[in-house]
Parts: sequence; C-alpha cells; structure tokens
Amino acid sequence: MFKSIMAWVDERLPITEVIKSQAIEYPTPKNLNYWWNFGSLALMVLIIQLVSGIFLAMHYKPDAKLAFDAVEHIMRDVNWGWLLRYMHATGATFFFIAVYIHILRGMYYGSHRSPREILWWIGVIIFFLLMATAFMGYVLPWGQMSFWGAAVITNLMSAIPVIGEDLVVWVWGGFSVGDPTLNRFFALHFLLPFVVIGAVGVHVWALHAVHSNNPEGIDLEHKDTIPFHPYYTIKDLYGMGVFLILFCVFVFFAPNFFLEPDNYIQADPMKTPAHIVPEWYFLPFYAILRSIDFLGQMSKLVGVIAMGAAIAILFVLPFLDRSPVRSFRYRPISSKLFWIFVVDCFVLGWVGYNPADAVVLGSLPIVYVGRAATAVYFSYFFLLWFITVFKIERPLPVPKSL
Repeated sequence: MFKSIMAWVDERLPITEVIKSQAIEYPTPKNLNYWWNFGSLALMVLIIQLVSGIFLAMHYKPDAKLAFDAVEHIMRDVNWGWLLRYMHATGATFFFIAVYIHILRGMYYGSHRSPREILWWIGVIIFFLLMATAFMGYVLPWGQMSFWGAAVITNLMSAIPVIGEDLVVWVWGGFSVGDPTLNRFFALHFLLPFVVIGAVGVHVWALHAVHSNNPEGIDLEHKDTIPFHPYYTIKDLYGMGVFLILFCVFVFFAPNFFLEPDNYIQADPMKTPAHIVPEWYFLPFYAILRSIDFLGQMSKLVGVIAMGAAIAILFVLPFLDRSPVRSFRYRPISSKLFWIFVVDCFVLGWVGYNPADAVVLGSLPIVYVGRAATAVYFSYFFLLWFITVFKIERPLPVPKSL
C-alpha cells in the first residue's frame, strides 16, 4: 500500500527520485575523514536552534521593561523552559564550533578552490548571517552585557563618514539603545535563521553541482566514489552521537560555562560593567578592532574596516591561493602557515577576552600582543598569495586517483 501511494505521488512530484539521486546514491569521495562531519553537525545544531528558538519566542516579550523578567519567567515558570533556554544558549556555542571547524577544514583541504568558488562564497555569506543573528540574539536577554554590548557594537557605525551618526540613530530607533532597539533586534533575530536555512539550501545545491572535495584535493573518477548512503549516513550519525553527548554534558551539567555572569544582572544604562566582552566566537574580531588604537581620531574607522576585512578577506581567498595543488597535505610551507594562522586565531580570542589595559609577561601591554596577532592574521593571506604566485613552494607529488 505504501509503495502504491509513493508511486502515485512520484508521478506528480518525483520526491523518491530526488532523494535517491541527491542523498542515497549521491556519489561521494571514498576517502572523506571525520573533518567532513562538521557540515552536517552544523545543520543539526541549526535545526536545534530553530526549534528551541520558536518555542522560546512564544514566551519572550521584546519590551525593555519586561524582557529580563520574561527570560526569568521562561527559566522558572514555563514547563521545561530552563531546558529550552540552555539548549538555545549552548547551541549557539556549539553551532560556531562546528562552523569554525568546517571553515578551517575547507581552507586546509582546498575546498575554496576551482570549481568551488561560488560554493565557498555562499558559505561565507552564511557565516556573515550567523554572526548577525548571534549578535542580535545576545542582546535579547537584556542583561548588563547584552545592553552594553549592543551599545558598543552598534555605536561603531558612527565611524562611517557622513552617514554614520544618522545610521546609529536609525538602528537604535532613538538616541540611545532602548525599547525600539530591542524590538528590531528581536524581529531580525527571529527572521534571519529562516534566511540562513534558505542560504544553506543553496549551499547544498551548489555542493551537489560541483561535488565534494576530498582530503587529497584531486578531481575524482567514478571508481573513486561510493554512494552517500549507507557509508556516510552511518559516519554522520556516529559524529552526531558524539557531538550530542558533549552538547548534553554542557546543557545539563555546565549550562553557564559560556555565559557571562554580568548578563544575569538586569540592564542598567547608568552603570557600565567593568569589562565589556562579547561572546567567545566574536573575540578574535573584537581583538582586531581593539588593536587599531594608535591612529588618533581615525582609529575607530580603521578598526571597523579591519574587523570587517578579517571576515571579508575570505571572499578573495580562492584567488589568493594560486598553487596547482589544492590540499595542504602536499604543500609543506602552506601547511605550516595554516597552523600558525590557527594558533594566531586562538591568541586573538585570548586578547579579546582580556581587558584592553591588561598587562602580560610582567610588563607587556596586551594591546601590543593584539597588534602582533592582527598582523599575523592578515599576513597569512598575503604570504599564501606570495608563495604561490612566485612559486616559492614546491608541492609534493599528488596521487592521480584514490
């Protein structure tokens, strides 16, 4: 009976054929490792965020006088509200863990190289959307860190010449962060995830058009591929199981590990926190912003440009890397530069977490560490271009097939 129903549906809408060709029999490189799991893991967490966010929105009130109490109401009075809130808050952290690893894997194995440039650009656009969504969501609890984080970050737009001041007032909906700001951020925070879902659909479409890259970074023949199901569905399910165990450990045993204590204090425009710090996944870019503090009045504008360029430079990465070999497995100099870049991102995160006037190693101002780390960050992309354009690097022999 089920087969008869599906046959009737397929005559009118070929669902079975699409699932069979694009999921079950989709040809996949037979040597993909577990680093390729993080794309599906990011999608899984996105679904968790969507579902938990919809239920949270049913009880949240985007009103500056009620927002903080609404969150407390969700935590204390709504059935399983505490679980929904902790799943959503922890989910943001795990979402960015999966996304960052997914991006770094693509950089290491050359997934941004031809013919996958558009696939890579769509991924970077998704990353921009995720950062905007996460920032607006961070404001919604309306605690001290939410309020002052919104004030600091939105005020950066005032550095834009001519229209900056007016743009800040337009975003705030007034002359300070307040009720109109919260309403706008709530509306956008609810809307943008659905835009992300659409962008992810286009991302998967682009992936299936050019097919998956592989650790060797070579173009594959048919004999080098295997069906996606059951080989990679099992592998993805195993990765999801491990990922969910870690996720549940933090949700149930350390739900506040990634949250700022100051955000459990209701927003007070008259009392500035001692140290305003964003969520950890913004810290490297926040450190880049703060490191540009030696240009006088131009510091704010140049800092904003540098912070935006730190992400936007990923758009031009496919054109900076000119090596005939995609995978860094066979490129000794590029591989070393890549791991220096990864370490540097952690250093930038550490710099962003510490106060701007902190001192390390006895007497070294941390702002100097931030400047050096910022220089290393951008130097990575220049050096990658330099060693490949002038053919300084000699890649190792690459296999013809798997």
